[in-house]
Amino acid sequence: MPPSICGWPTGPALADHLEFLTDTFPTPIGELAIMADADGCLRGLAWGDRLEIKRRVMDRHYGAGTYVLVQAHDPFGLSTALRRYFAGELHVIDDLPVATLGSEFQRAVWAQLRRIPCGETISYGEMARRVGDPGASRAVGLANNANPVGIVVPCHRVIGADGRLVGFGGGMERKRWLLSHESRAGRTPELPF
Repeated sequence: MPPSICGWPTGPALADHLEFLTDTFPTPIGELAIMADADGCLRGLAWGDRLEIKRRVMDRHYGAGTYVLVQAHDPFGLSTALRRYFAGELHVIDDLPVATLGSEFQRAVWAQLRRIPCGETISYGEMARRVGDPGASRAVGLANNANPVGIVVPCHRVIGADGRLVGFGGGMERKRWLLSHESRAGRTPELPF
């Protein structure tokens, strides 16, 4: 079995080992649920507080029935960090620990996503070039779509070649809001002279 980004094996071997702590809190663009492992690594984000929404995100990466979600208040300070991001402290998410399962290509895309500076965007084509496969724009789109920890692994910062907003699992209105939020909060104030 291929290793995950954090070195754990993938697949059924994990069935007896996975317990994820989950918390849900309001944001300006809807309820946000987080899932974290016992080491304090963010494993998933989901819009909404319903259990089936959280499970859909986690099932996609870990398989149905291979984990347990345990309600926790602000696990490892991750909820607080994300609240601070929404309050305008954009760089608090830059170093949050993340652990994800995915193919080598997906993990390369996700690593590059974390290198896009807050307040900036790049095209899918540029992301494909950055991961060393200039013809892989569509594969980049698929990797973005499979990203379980959007916002922290900022797939919303990738846009169409013509500058249009395209594709975001949280919906286009949320993508638009996130980019606007990062753009506004990231500006240097103009001096009065």
